[in-house]
Amino acid sequence: MNRKLRWGIMGCAGIAVNSVMPAIRDSKTGILTAIASRGLDKAKETAEAFGISRVYGSYEELLADPGVDAVYIPLPNHLHREWVIRAAAAGKHVLCEKPLALDAREAAEMVEACTKAGVHLAEAFMYRHHPRILQLKELIDGGVIGEVRVIRGAFTYNAAADTGNIRFVSAWGGGSLYDIGCYPLSAARLLFGEEPEAVTAHALFSPEHDNVDMMASGMVEFSGGKSLIFECGMWAFGRQVLDIIGTEGRIEVPRPFNGSDDAAFTVHTKDGIREVDAEGANPYTRQADDFAEAVFGGKPRYVPADAVLNMMLIEACLHSARTRERVNLSRP
Repeated sequence: MNRKLRWGIMGCAGIAVNSVMPAIRDSKTGILTAIASRGLDKAKETAEAFGISRVYGSYEELLADPGVDAVYIPLPNHLHREWVIRAAAAGKHVLCEKPLALDAREAAEMVEACTKAGVHLAEAFMYRHHPRILQLKELIDGGVIGEVRVIRGAFTYNAAADTGNIRFVSAWGGGSLYDIGCYPLSAARLLFGEEPEAVTAHALFSPEHDNVDMMASGMVEFSGGKSLIFECGMWAFGRQVLDIIGTEGRIEVPRPFNGSDDAAFTVHTKDGIREVDAEGANPYTRQADDFAEAVFGGKPRYVPADAVLNMMLIEACLHSARTRERVNLSRP
């Protein structure tokens, strides 16, 4: 692919500067064209570090730039809806950080706006673009571990002492389910290849952290008795693992949501234990290239509506945790 997608970066968040911008710079299909921040000095500093020539002190100016084809939005969760819709109205393709929105209604509105504007919208779940996730899906669908019964997913870290963290602001979409619980939830939907039927969740809502869920765990029910058992937390010892348990074996995936060059996983069956060396890759770079391919007329790896379905599940988990009740999900 010889064409280059001209990217505008909306904000100087850590995920942008440390992961996404270097990935776009190193991708086959993208070029960093412009950056905007409410703090112009910060935008200038970041632009200089990445060799970006066009710098703006407002997001509006970035969206008005005719030399920008697509924008990446790493803003706090509560700002996603506004700026995705405004980007679509400006004719820009949009890669928006996860979670796409604060609820499924917002997400559906964003998808509709981008569809009407004829622009591509993608939720930035970079791990889904790593070759390892495709290999796992092929092994599971091929019956290597028999029929999958249970997936166990965990993603935790401890940042509780950082009380000024925006992830702890309830009105801004703070909490562990929004921040990292979304990973095992989306992984189970992908690997099972279907949408869940019900969820039961339990959470620690911390008054010290604006009553966001600092820790959550639960069970998500799928058809045929299958389930996801998950845990996520921002006030717990760091852990990240995905276990896929079938009738004839299991697959253990270390650091499933941050895989890079070290992408090996372990398959346990009656024939023994074997290490599988999946293809290494920078998932952020693969995400950028997959996005550009979709913009340039290829088939999107994941359709925008997938983000709406994941938001439905996150909403259901939060509702279950708050009410202490099992929540049924309507089938799409």
